[in-house]
Formats: sequence, C-alpha cells, structure tokens
Amino acid sequence: MSVLYEIVGSAARVTIDRADKRNAINPEVVRGISDAIARAEGERAKVVVLTGAGDKAFCAGGDLGGMAAADGKVGEHFLRAEIGDLFTQMRRCSLPIVARVNGHALAGGFGLMLACDLVVAAEHAEIGTPEVNIGLWPFMISAIIQRDVPRKVALEMMLTGKRVSVREGERWGFVNRVVGSEELDASVDELVDSLASKSGLIAGLGKRSFYEAEDMEIDSSLAYLAGMLTVCLSSEDAIEGVTAFIQKRAPEWKER
Repeated sequence: MSVLYEIVGSAARVTIDRADKRNAINPEVVRGISDAIARAEGERAKVVVLTGAGDKAFCAGGDLGGMAAADGKVGEHFLRAEIGDLFTQMRRCSLPIVARVNGHALAGGFGLMLACDLVVAAEHAEIGTPEVNIGLWPFMISAIIQRDVPRKVALEMMLTGKRVSVREGERWGFVNRVVGSEELDASVDELVDSLASKSGLIAGLGKRSFYEAEDMEIDSSLAYLAGMLTVCLSSEDAIEGVTAFIQKRAPEWKER
C-alpha cells in the first residue's frame, strides 16, 4: 500500500508511504489519499492530517516514471487529471485537512500541501515548483497556487524553479506554523485538538462557504453567504454555542 490510514484520537492520519521515492505521487497515491479522505468523513473523524513517511519529504511531486497508462496517451491524460479531482475533493471535504509537512514539498507535492486547509511545517523543509528546470510547467497545481500564493511570488517561483524555505511560506501567509522537527508532532496535535473541540457541523459549513464564495462576484458572494448564515443559525449547534457562551460553560455539540 502506498497510502497508510489510521485513526489517532480525533484525527484520521493519512501517510504517503513511499519514503524511498521521496513520497512521490503516482495514481495509487492519488487514489489512496482520495479513498482515505472519504473514509475519514464516513467514520466521522474530526480532522484529517496528511503527511509523508520519513523526515526528508512530505511529497517530492509526481513520479515521472510511474504515470504511464496501459491504454496509451489518452489514458495517461486522464491519470494526470485525477490529481485535479483530488484537489476538488479536498476543498469539498467537510473536515479540516492539516498538512504535516515533515520534509520538502515540491512540484505536485507543493500543490498537495496547498490543497490542505492548514499547514504545519518542520523548519528544515523546502517548498517550490522546480518543473521549469526540466522543461515542464506546474499546470495542474497552478489553480491551487493562484488562490493561495501572492501573484508575483507565485510567478517568480514557477518561472525560476527556485526552492524557498517554509519560513518564506509563513511570511507570505500560505504556511500557518513553522517549528523545529522535534516539535512537529506536538504542534500538529495542538492544532488538531483545537479544531476537534469545535462543532464539526459548523466548521464544515464554514469551510464549504469559504471555498465556494472565493470565486464569486461580491454581490453573489454576499447573497450566498447570507443564505449560509441562515443555515448555520437554524442548527442546534449554533443555539447550543450561544447558550453555552451566555451561561459561561463549555458547549456540548450535537452535530445537528
């Protein structure tokens, strides 16, 4: 198996298990992550944590030797397109997805990192889009990069192929936390505990609305968000949250 799955506390931990290949992406990895996310939602985990095996690479990008399809060039096209389906699934997933960046996140691995909702990275990790150095371009992950990385920063990374530190990513706002390698798990666990303490229903509504609204015109966005606010206010958890706040106690979420 190229992708491992386990429940640890409130989190579904999903690990790309190809350390010998620097956790490179191939069709089995894409489908394994997709299946794991669907399983996590079905098992009602509170958070998904995505990481790579070992400490050298979160994911080094596409496995250039492992993307061939038995049914020829047309088949290869649809194999490559599956990564886009995965990115869409990650954005639509009702659970928050945290990238535990244990090492370098390059090319498609950088896109996979950005497709997660939150990013916690070990300080030794580097990120980047080196495709141009070998005559390629990060076409599929451009859709994610454009939404998460400032325009000039993104173009410089893609046009030069240079790697940058996760500290730079933190500076530009697409990495949430950078910590020492020995602190990575504790930092991820702290974030998971914080996320898991919230109503999963409300967090799921909020995540969905965040991504749905970002590409809308302002008038359409406000109308859509007004509708989502009405949905939220009609939930038992909204009532419970406000009641608990007034009564100065911890809320007891119903997930309804």
